[in-house]
Amino acid sequence: MSVTDVVGMIGVGLILAAYAATTAGRLDPRRAPALLANLIGACAILLSLSRDFNLSAALVEGAWALVALAGLISLAFRRPPGGRS
Repeated sequence: MSVTDVVGMIGVGLILAAYAATTAGRLDPRRAPALLANLIGACAILLSLSRDFNLSAALVEGAWALVALAGLISLAFRRPPGGRS
């Protein structure tokens, strides 16, 4: 098993753990921890695809990473409750 395979498996584990925690109500999918787990997991899987490329997997993981990144950017620019307008 190569290093990229291990990185990809860690990515899969992160995404599945975030999904399981979200489904169990232990993680809010709109908050940074879940979004970071999904972003890091998708990027790890994309890295693993550099050794043995698969277009459909790359498209799904690229989209997954972009959605998570968009969520994190949205959180970064969101005004805190009770903040000034």
